[in-house]
Amino acid sequence: MFEFFTDRAKHALTLSQDEAIALGHDFIGTEHLLLGLVGTDQSTAGDVLREEGVELAQAREQTVRILEADGIVATGGQPAKDALSALGIDVEEIQRQADTNFGPGAFQYPRPAYAPDARKALEHTLSEARALGQEKFGTEHILLGMLAAGEGRGLKVLGALKVTPRSLRAAVHARVAEDAS
Repeated sequence: MFEFFTDRAKHALTLSQDEAIALGHDFIGTEHLLLGLVGTDQSTAGDVLREEGVELAQAREQTVRILEADGIVATGGQPAKDALSALGIDVEEIQRQADTNFGPGAFQYPRPAYAPDARKALEHTLSEARALGQEKFGTEHILLGMLAAGEGRGLKVLGALKVTPRSLRAAVHARVAEDAS
């Protein structure tokens, strides 16, 4: 499925994974998708989000606040590391060797998996792109997919930042129409 994403959309997905890792989460939820979209420069979704008042630092703060309020703490993947350690595998040593041989940050463990809400948003990305008559999935389709899914902490983050899904959807559609003309 990812072969149908534009380079900007792939970049946004990579940034969402990076955000999850940086925040110590072993999953990628819609809140991380939102952070990846906001952090992607020169993209339709990133531009629209910033125009609607969504800034990366504030979105990150709200993400942490909402996750903590939901009882989700940053584990940094420690349970998975502990399981491997019980088998005699030293993940930190593997990371040190990878950093030495391939450069800092070359090895990240565990790789966060998409949470059900993020998977649902990505599934909606396809229908949003098709509804706009497009074969490739851009950042705008990921954002529309997240809004169409209608669930997830990404929507809570937007709400905390006083951005409504309806106004955001309208702004994305207006930008897509503007770009098409």
